[in-house]
Amino acid sequence: MGYVLLVLILIISILLGAVILVQNPKGTGLAAGFESAGKIGGVQRTTDFLEKATWYLTAALFVLCIAATGAFSAGTGADNGFSEDEFVPPVATEVPASPAQ
Repeated sequence: MGYVLLVLILIISILLGAVILVQNPKGTGLAAGFESAGKIGGVQRTTDFLEKATWYLTAALFVLCIAATGAFSAGTGADNGFSEDEFVPPVATEVPASPAQ
């Protein structure tokens, strides 16, 4: 389940990067090329589409990142499958001898 979420996060990240790179805040991005076509062919506001796509992809990325965090951290806690002995070697201590009575 976690790896499926990671693949989806990767795909959405690539799409979000592409949508952001297509935009240009000065109006000379992809939307500028369709301004004249919008008057002729009825193309509706490419800038609105790109802005909405950015927000939807950002929201989807946020939700998937939270879900992936939950999926990968589900096994953490007191019983996570690791013991302290695997990481810290036991220290040999000498037991003091009890006095003879």
